[in-house]
Order: sequence, then structure tokens, then C-alpha cells
Amino acid sequence: MVDRSRIAPDVTVVIPTVGRPLLRECLRSIADGLVWPAELIVVDQSRSEAVADWVAVLRRDGLAARHLPSAETGIANATNRGLEQARTRFVAVTHDDCRVSPSWLMTLLPRLRECGEAIVTGRVEPAGEGAVPTVITAPDPVVHRRPRLDGDDLFPPNMAFPRSVLQRIGYLDEHPSLRRAGEDNEWAYRALRAGVPIVYDPASVVAHVAWQPHSALPSIYRRYARGQGAFYGKHLRRGDLFIARRAARDLVRGPWLVLRGVVSANRELLALAYGETTGLLPGLLAGLRNAGNDRRPD
Repeated sequence: MVDRSRIAPDVTVVIPTVGRPLLRECLRSIADGLVWPAELIVVDQSRSEAVADWVAVLRRDGLAARHLPSAETGIANATNRGLEQARTRFVAVTHDDCRVSPSWLMTLLPRLRECGEAIVTGRVEPAGEGAVPTVITAPDPVVHRRPRLDGDDLFPPNMAFPRSVLQRIGYLDEHPSLRRAGEDNEWAYRALRAGVPIVYDPASVVAHVAWQPHSALPSIYRRYARGQGAFYGKHLRRGDLFIARRAARDLVRGPWLVLRGVVSANRELLALAYGETTGLLPGLLAGLRNAGNDRRPD
């Protein structure tokens, strides 16, 4: 018998997946949560029958979980397909290589309800011994109201927002140049420029599982840099002078990172330098071809 008081009727959780075995533990972490969502939507871009089976287990446990197959590729596409299906006031997103803490939704919901039209994000901690470049463990809460030249403020494996935000800024951009990375930072930039704040709450915790070896770091950073460059290129096409300053800063930073990495013999710094010097400019050129319709809900 499901305890109905455990279910939050105003939030849907979306998980985009490519069918990694890690998804099973991600789903289990949702089921082990102190609060359950009104619905869990798993957007599956794999062709594995296992994903449907894992989702079915949650349904048997009483959680309203839906398996949504998709023939598309790209995390923006998968996330958008889930957002389109959500019908609750709020939506929360995590990724298939993450595990949410038991108090994840219980912590997010009060912040969502009190913040109005804002995006709430939280801690993303490393788990395991492999390479996990996407983490944020800052101990203090902060509210970001405008873009920064020196960094981005959204961590999509741990984010939630009212669906009404989509009416203001649209869905994630599905352009091919943003297919593998950068779609989150571009969406967050649009939010901040539209006056939608990003609220960082360190009490909301997700673990990002280290499933890739450290030897993969150069290619990971290159993929991230290509996506970031594509984000810049899209807005440079629109004549955005702030992004022009930021892109120039990052292009200059690449050679400086190479020098620092060589002098310090720091392998991770060298991997980051390789990624930025080889990925940023090609991504920027690809992004310049992105007219960016920033589609909004019907």
C-alpha cells in the first residue's frame, strides 16, 4: 500500500537516458527518496529492453513511473521530450549517471514554492574513483541574477523549476552543435538574461557517479568546450557583446592553461587546456550556424 502523504502532487521528475546500466541505481535512488514525485518520466534514447523493465519495477512498487522511448539523440532532445509531457506545476531533472540523496525532493520543493519563477540548482558531488568533471560542492547558498564572465551557474543533474519558466525562455536548444554539451549553459544564459534567477541551494544533493576513466578527461573537456563554443556562437550570431567578451576571454585562456599545465605537470589542467584549445573554436564556428528559435510550449 502506497503512503499517499509521501507523494508530492506538484512535481514531475524527468530523467534523460541512453540506457547506461547506471540508470538502475539512479531509479532506485528516486524510489528510496523520502518524497516521491507525482510522476517520474524516463526518456529513453537507447534500444535496450532493460530500461523498460527497470521502470516497470518502480511501478510495481507504487511509484507513478513512465518509460518514454525516443528515437532521437542528444540530451537536450531527451530532456525536452520529458518536459513536454510533464503536467505538474514544477519539474525536476537529474541524469542517468547520478544518484539523488533521500532528501533531494523534500529539500527542493520548499525552495521551489517560495522562490517564484526561478530555477533551483544544488550540489553535485563526485562519487567513485573515475573522472567526474561536472561537480559543484560550494557550501554557501547564492542567488544569481545576471550572467558572469568567469563561469556558469546551472548544474542540470540537479535542477528544478516551475514549468511556467518555459513560457518565458523556451526549451533547451536542440541544434546539432549543442547535441552533446553546452545546451544547459545556453539555456541558463537565456534565463538570466530574461530576469529568471538561478538559486543555488547546497542542501539539495546529487552524486555524480565516476563511470569514465581519468584517461578520458581530454576528450570530455574537448566535448564540453565544443558545446560551450556553440553556445557562444549562437549568441554572437545575434550580436551579443557580452558573449563576445566572454568568448574572447576563453579563447585567450586556453594557451594560458597550457602553460600552467606544462609548468606544474598537472595532468588534469593539461586535459582542460587540451579541451579548450582544440574544442572551443570549432564549437564557436558550428554555433554561428545556429539561428536558435528557442521554441516555447504550445
